[in-house]
Amino acid sequence: MRAGTIARIAPLAALALLGGCISFGAKAPPTLFDLTAENPAPAGAGQSGSLSSALVVEVPEAPLALAVTRVPVQIDASNLAYVKNAGWVERPARLMQRLLAETIRAKGSRLVLESEPGTGASEVLSGRLLAMGFDAQTNMAVVRLDAMRSSKGGLVQVRRFEATQGASAKPEALGPALNRAANDVARQVAEWVG
Repeated sequence: MRAGTIARIAPLAALALLGGCISFGAKAPPTLFDLTAENPAPAGAGQSGSLSSALVVEVPEAPLALAVTRVPVQIDASNLAYVKNAGWVERPARLMQRLLAETIRAKGSRLVLESEPGTGASEVLSGRLLAMGFDAQTNMAVVRLDAMRSSKGGLVQVRRFEATQGASAKPEALGPALNRAANDVARQVAEWVG
C-alpha cells in the first residue's frame, strides 16, 4: 500500500473503532407518537397576505412534565409516571403548535404562520399546553390547552379547550387516542379564531 492511501484510510479506521464507544443519546423507545392533522390543507393549496393580517401560531408553554419527549400518565392528583416503551417524536408543545397551525390553515380563511414570539403580526395565538397524556383514573387520553389570542390593538382573549378519548396506557391504543383528542382540541381552537 502506498503511504497516501494509508494516510486516507487511517482516520476512517479510527472512526470505525470509536463507533462502538460513542453514543449520541439515549436509545429511542420502540414506539414514537406524532400528531397528524385529520383534515390537512390539500396539496397545492397556497396562502398569501400581509404579515399585518396574518395569524401567527406560537409554541405553547408547557409544564416540565410535558417539556420532555416522554408520554405522561397521571396516576392521581399528585403522582405522575411515564408510559413505558413509548415517547413523542419531539416535545408535545411543538407538535401541538404544528397541529393547530395546520388545522387553522386548512380552513383556508386566513394566512397562518408558525413562528416564535415577536414577529409583528396583527394577531397571535399562544397559550399553555396543560395536559397531553393518559389519565389512569379515568382511562382517558387527555389533551388540555389554555389558548390566548392577542391582537396589536391590545385585545386579549383566553379560553380553555379540552378533549378526551377512551384509551389504555398501551402504546398501540394510546397514540391514536391522543392524536384524535389533539385534533378535537385543534378543531375547537380553529372555530374560535375564525
